[in-house]
Amino acid sequence: MPDHEQELRFGIFPTPEAARLDDLLGLVQLAEVEGLDLVSVQDHPYQAKFVDTWTLLSVLGARTSTLTLAPNVASLPLRPPVVLAKAAATLDLVTGGRVELGLGAGAFWDAIVAAGGPRRTPKEAVDALDEAVQLIKAYWAGGTVRFEGEHYRSVGLHAGPRPAHDIPVWLGAYKPRMLRLTGRLADGWVPSMGYADPPDLPEMSAAVDEAALAAGRSPASIRRVYNVFGRFGTGADFLQGRPHEWAEQLAELTLEVGTSTYVLGTDDPDAVRRWATEVAPAVRELVDAERGRRARGEAPSAEPTAAPEGVPARQALEVRATPAPDAPVAGDVPWDEADRPTHDEPVDASYAPELQAHAQHLVDIHDALRSELAQVRDLLDQVRRGRLTVGVARSAINTTTLRQNSWTLGAYCESYCRIVTGHHTLEDHSLFPHLRRTEPGLRPVLARLEHEHLVIHEVLEEFDRALVRLVTDDGTGPSGEDALDAVQHSVDRLTDTLLSHLAYEEQELIGPLARHGIA
Repeated sequence: MPDHEQELRFGIFPTPEAARLDDLLGLVQLAEVEGLDLVSVQDHPYQAKFVDTWTLLSVLGARTSTLTLAPNVASLPLRPPVVLAKAAATLDLVTGGRVELGLGAGAFWDAIVAAGGPRRTPKEAVDALDEAVQLIKAYWAGGTVRFEGEHYRSVGLHAGPRPAHDIPVWLGAYKPRMLRLTGRLADGWVPSMGYADPPDLPEMSAAVDEAALAAGRSPASIRRVYNVFGRFGTGADFLQGRPHEWAEQLAELTLEVGTSTYVLGTDDPDAVRRWATEVAPAVRELVDAERGRRARGEAPSAEPTAAPEGVPARQALEVRATPAPDAPVAGDVPWDEADRPTHDEPVDASYAPELQAHAQHLVDIHDALRSELAQVRDLLDQVRRGRLTVGVARSAINTTTLRQNSWTLGAYCESYCRIVTGHHTLEDHSLFPHLRRTEPGLRPVLARLEHEHLVIHEVLEEFDRALVRLVTDDGTGPSGEDALDAVQHSVDRLTDTLLSHLAYEEQELIGPLARHGIA
């Protein structure tokens, strides 16, 4: 079976239980900060313990800025295709093109009927799904939709809005007719362990490929998404061993079957962290190495192998902290920088490359926040110069991660330490308790950083209030000028506060992170 050389992606598949929503929101936040690519949610409207999938995806879209969002998979018998197409297009617009649509023909028919849906035979279910995919794609194309099928019709509908990008359609498929439909119409195939285990995948994937070729499509245009479940341990079975063994097994699926997206079903933060920081990078490394060998015409390895476990090579600290600006903008930092506690970095310390990557991740996240703050300052400058209206500027500001996700300000630390906004906490699985245990001398620094998180949140709220006053006055007249001055002062204060804090955090945490890692 071929490797279709698709880009690898990794995501999670949390349980949408109403009783554990805080846990789910924290888990998704952790997934984003750890660098995962997507979050998908099962759709069972008749399940009393679960929240509504589309409402939940909308909340997740508002609270994240990088994760792709997908139902996995939407229950088509209870989701009219036109309504589903509009919901997906709307969420895609709101999130800036981060939606993919997983569709299922239906299961649990007694429950579907109890919820007011139709009872369909297997043939009817596949036929209805075929029609739904065509109708949904016609809707996204815009214009007047004219579609008449046995199960769905739409005659003269004025479709809109169009989504922000071409939304890929995944199909959950196992049986021959569904696999052929996937190859003919879909953009992704999404089987699940338990229904299709690894030994079953080659034959099923081949059926998708054959149908794609018969329809004049490239098999490589169909992404292979696999919902997986496992447990980190010492077992020999699939996804039952250590992270490097998981990586070897998944890399083999990619290279031999073409699977390129792996979605881990879990509600455990520790599993999410290991999935993102240990398994995903190792799979990418193994696959890239083997693809490189194949591209050079070298004989493929008998099987992909991971680097042996053991004590990693150690080297000097290469990650560097970003210093704070020499002069403050407003001169109104809400704390005394001189009384900050510090720690002494060991003179002869050496650092493993893998752990230095954790320290570099902190700097990368901070650089993104610095960049967005610079964009905010530029937008306000354009308003003052008359090149941009107040409404447009505030709209642009509100789309930045800094504003949109103010509840995760300092995203890296806020995912491993106590979430200072009070929205959610990961106290039992956090960075600061980890560093308190591994490096007790760092405790005064960590206490100060937690205090500064609280202060930064207050400064952000002040900035938000100033923005609200500005858009209310529309920036015109004397009151508008006053409102604009207030926003400028608040963003100057935020600049001084945030840049000071980020520099201090990097100065104190880069070394410990490069020695002890994140967990």
